[in-house]
Amino acid sequence: MTLMATDSPVSTLPKPETLKDEQAQKFVLTLSCVERAGIVQAVTTFLFERGFNIEEHQQFDDGLRQTLHLRTAFSGPLSYSPERLEEEFSAIAGRFDMKFSFHDQTKKRVLVMVSKFGHCLNDLIFRWRGGSLGGDLVVVASNHETHRAMAEAAGLPFVYIPVTPDTKAEAEQRLLDLVEEYNADLVVLARYMQVLSDDLCRALEGRAINIHHSFLPGFKGARPYHQAYDRGVKLVGATAHYVTADLDEGPIIEQEVIRVDHSYGPTTLSTVGQDAEALALSRAVKWHCEHRVLLDQTSTVVFR
Repeated sequence: MTLMATDSPVSTLPKPETLKDEQAQKFVLTLSCVERAGIVQAVTTFLFERGFNIEEHQQFDDGLRQTLHLRTAFSGPLSYSPERLEEEFSAIAGRFDMKFSFHDQTKKRVLVMVSKFGHCLNDLIFRWRGGSLGGDLVVVASNHETHRAMAEAAGLPFVYIPVTPDTKAEAEQRLLDLVEEYNADLVVLARYMQVLSDDLCRALEGRAINIHHSFLPGFKGARPYHQAYDRGVKLVGATAHYVTADLDEGPIIEQEVIRVDHSYGPTTLSTVGQDAEALALSRAVKWHCEHRVLLDQTSTVVFR
């Protein structure tokens, strides 16, 4: 088949390479509402009328709950801000009874908490320095001095916050002070082995992620890989979830699984499990920072 030239004035079309990123603001819209006709048209018309270009659009129509979840990334005029967009979008949101948010695409600031296990912290640092984490690490806090050298070698401030039964309240207040001091958008418990109080969980609701050393529920408590070995497991997994007052019961963001067999002893299982933990946690952090996670009651919708 031969393609024939035409007289179409293609030379008048704008060249994509002339559109520079610095000339456009980048935003993300996330919303959830009862499913009904006209929602997507209302969103796209709103953006088109204001000169925005849609760069990515994903939606999930939940037939069981009769709800729509949507994430749209777009770019456009420098004169807009998330606040202005929210104000101008409010009439549409009211018409469809939407729960919605506009976000700019600046990188989120991440505070990492760690205890004696350093594999998740090490992985987060590696991905952050490589530019693939989706957020910026800004400070590391710990109830042990074990990983001070690792944090400081990466150029991160390290804050030692010892915790005892008598000082738990003061330690948690120090954590909240750090969140404010470093303007942290997200707190990541990278194998931080202290149970947070209900008050702290509520204060960090929707902006704290924990990594658990198994699928949930299962093999809870101490020595999980010894429990797994004793039961002859064939899969090792890890779960990244939002922190809530219900211990290890928060909405799940990501789970990772690795197949094993009878030849894996507790030490090998632990090593394999740490790989699963690091993978699940880094994905959860990235997706949260990119506004790809929408809370849906006790579960999540994740637009990968």
